[in-house]
Amino acid sequence: MSNDNGLGDLLGGEDRKILSTGYPDIDKKLADGLPLGSLTLIEGENDSGKSVITQQIIWGGLKGSMNVALYTSENTSKSFLGQMDSMSLDISDYFAWGYLKVFPMHTIGFEWGEKEMQGILKRIIMHMNNSDADVIIIDSLTLLTESTSSADLLAFLTNCKTLVDTGKTILITLHTYAFQEDTLVRIRSICDAHLMMKRALVGQKYIMVMEVVKIRGARKTTGNIVSFEVHPGFGMKIIPISMARV
Repeated sequence: MSNDNGLGDLLGGEDRKILSTGYPDIDKKLADGLPLGSLTLIEGENDSGKSVITQQIIWGGLKGSMNVALYTSENTSKSFLGQMDSMSLDISDYFAWGYLKVFPMHTIGFEWGEKEMQGILKRIIMHMNNSDADVIIIDSLTLLTESTSSADLLAFLTNCKTLVDTGKTILITLHTYAFQEDTLVRIRSICDAHLMMKRALVGQKYIMVMEVVKIRGARKTTGNIVSFEVHPGFGMKIIPISMARV
């Protein structure tokens, strides 16, 4: 990819080490974007917008001339490309040229025990370590931790932090309901940024709400909230939060 109109140009200079979402209204809530070289947790319940936000971040990374890798337990490559296209985010060329790599992690018909899960988490870390990707997304961590002890999960996240220190930017989604509160507290503390996704009622329909819980090193982002809905064939549309009831 050419670096013309890359991330530095978009955001005003190479010293701005920021991962843009490619959506200005969301970036404003994130102090212009997520810091590069960080570990971000995107947390929420089912259908709360976790995958929508990660897809928007993937778009921003690709438009910023970065290599992106997606480890997904929720999609095949074909279905993921279809989802992006439905949001008016055409990434087919990036995928064809290898700037986006999708690694489906389907486990249909296979029983995961704690021993097998330890192995898969270690293999994912090794794979990420050898990857040329600048931005790595794991969507979602929930399936991979069904038979995982708290100690092994925290060890996995600690290894992610080590990769972050080498310059990679890692985002992980998880379902809040799948973890004990004390484990959630420790996961949140390990991560550099924490985005909480919720659903809110506007009139007779539900919309998605993102709260910025923390971003280390950013000025005044805690508590920033943005609400939106997704229109197939059009993409995201920001909804005034005053209209929403969470």
